[in-house]
Amino acid sequence: MTSQVSSPAEHEDEADEAGETLVGGQRRPPGDKEIRRLDRVIIRFAGDSGDGMQLTGDRFTSETASFGNDLSTLPNFPAEIRAPAGTLPGVSSFQLHFADHDILTPGDAPNVLVAMNPAALKANIGDVPRGGEIIVNTDEFAKRAMAKVGYDTSPLEDGSLDGYSVHPVPLTTLTVEALKEFGLSRKEAERSKNMFALGLLSWMYHRPTEGTEKFLRTKFAKKPEIAEANVAAFRAGWNFGETTEDFAVSYEVAPAAQAFPTGTYRNISGNLALSYGLVAASRQADLPLYLGSYPITPASDILHELSKHKNFGVRTFQAEDEIAGIGAALGAAFGGSLAVTTTSGPGVALKSETIGLAVSLELPLLIIDIQRGGPSTGLPTKTEQADLLQAMYGRNGEAPVPVVAPKTPADCFHAALEAARIALTYRTPVFLLSDGYLANGSEPWRIPDVDELPDLRVQFAQGPNHTAEDGTEVFWPYKRDPQTLARPWAVPGTPGLEHRIGGIEKQDGTGNISYDPANHDFMVRVRQAKVDGIEVPDLEVDDPDGARTLVLGWGSTYGPITAAVRRLRSAGLPIAQAHLRHLNPFPRNLGDVLERYDKVVVPEMNLGQLATLIRARFLVDAQSYNQVNGMPFKAEQLAKALKEAIND
Repeated sequence: MTSQVSSPAEHEDEADEAGETLVGGQRRPPGDKEIRRLDRVIIRFAGDSGDGMQLTGDRFTSETASFGNDLSTLPNFPAEIRAPAGTLPGVSSFQLHFADHDILTPGDAPNVLVAMNPAALKANIGDVPRGGEIIVNTDEFAKRAMAKVGYDTSPLEDGSLDGYSVHPVPLTTLTVEALKEFGLSRKEAERSKNMFALGLLSWMYHRPTEGTEKFLRTKFAKKPEIAEANVAAFRAGWNFGETTEDFAVSYEVAPAAQAFPTGTYRNISGNLALSYGLVAASRQADLPLYLGSYPITPASDILHELSKHKNFGVRTFQAEDEIAGIGAALGAAFGGSLAVTTTSGPGVALKSETIGLAVSLELPLLIIDIQRGGPSTGLPTKTEQADLLQAMYGRNGEAPVPVVAPKTPADCFHAALEAARIALTYRTPVFLLSDGYLANGSEPWRIPDVDELPDLRVQFAQGPNHTAEDGTEVFWPYKRDPQTLARPWAVPGTPGLEHRIGGIEKQDGTGNISYDPANHDFMVRVRQAKVDGIEVPDLEVDDPDGARTLVLGWGSTYGPITAAVRRLRSAGLPIAQAHLRHLNPFPRNLGDVLERYDKVVVPEMNLGQLATLIRARFLVDAQSYNQVNGMPFKAEQLAKALKEAIND
């Protein structure tokens, strides 16, 4: 769930004439409890995969966005639909970092951990720094539940948590007690304990409450008694924080008034931003949008979202498999639509032959790859950047495809527009490489004015474009634009523009089937030249101090890299940073940039795929720094590695 808000500067705290402080939409009598100001907080909700932690985190995030904080989130959940209850593999968590200033990552370590059961505590306690706050649902710490995760004694009693600020709260009991009047069974009442926890945390950090109550009544509109029970549990949690002696302090994180340019903002996830970008691209191109797709984690949300937008001329087709999905999309491209197929790494492997066909046909097609851990089925709900070489080379023959990659969840919107620009202008399939971290994570996004969006309109072929030797005016489907090398886009049914398509090599110009060696050599080279000639912006380098070490990244590593660079610079260490959006073709100035530095470090969530390309293309001894554990880099981890590279 997302919330649309105005400029964060409009949400400063105010005082009313009654002497009460209005904080986060809640009225507090002066002197009620101590309120401490913080500049940022990292909270992690963790529990069983059936405890509603993703919903809880999402609601807290939405209210935080409406309050005007900068934020970044990291949902983390099992691949199983319902892992065994109370086990470590079944733990689901949601981490939120919010601040009164510009931030870039979900945070390295949580200041506050909400643990709904022993498994959640054990799976996450290693990430909580000493002195951190832990809110524990004591009702779940029975012997059997603790034994499931290897606790011989209760960690709440054996002193192992003495270094933390522990708040034991019987969340289940309190929730059931609060919902007695609703006549629910105990099992039904227990399901609302996540709302009790959300209410408690909303009190602790002065989050608005009206949006969550409205959300619950909308979500359970067909079951009003369930809606009101969840609202009651939410309010009970808030009231518990207000009245209990265990929480003597609450915390205030002011809106990030200086972090954003003035505008209208909303919280947005990467997949939602990407969906909106595709719709915007179709409108700017004045073409219908067609999505041919097969559900696959973590790309399925794009299919779900686009299916809601028939009013914008969007057509979605859920195919029987990955191959059918891209086949339908390529057919739509032939028919004159802005065609898209969405998938993850395993699906890209299945689509590879049809991507090669799109290269051969030279038709615009967007292949959206939301990368996940592999190989094979791999880690469906975990993130990775290991599909770069597959996108570059994972087809038979010489089949070059442009590749672009967004750097943040909000940037997925603009990356979609850029991928569409390249596909439509140069008549080529284009890869867009997002990943699970971007897809599921969220951040504030300034809603752009329509006037800011690029004009993507195209001109379809209207008639003959070539004069034959006998003087006849004919249509050549592979007669190219001299600037872009793009062939004409002829919509089927246009009189006089009949032409052949198929996977066999085409004759230059006519498009007729050709087995001529010289023609094949020419067509291969011209398709490569078309991709090489794509106009992309020069690479921008952030180097205020004349550093000798450059850190080069791509995709979702932008946030952790930038956060690490800030830490090093604040410590007085010079380091330069550059981040690639265009991976094929590379920016034309990339070679010159690399030559300016003694050392180039490339952090990637793979075993060095971009570094391999950099070494091969530019003969630069790029140093890889790699991680493939299904999680994004931590800023402190990168800062340490980069510091060692600087001092080496």
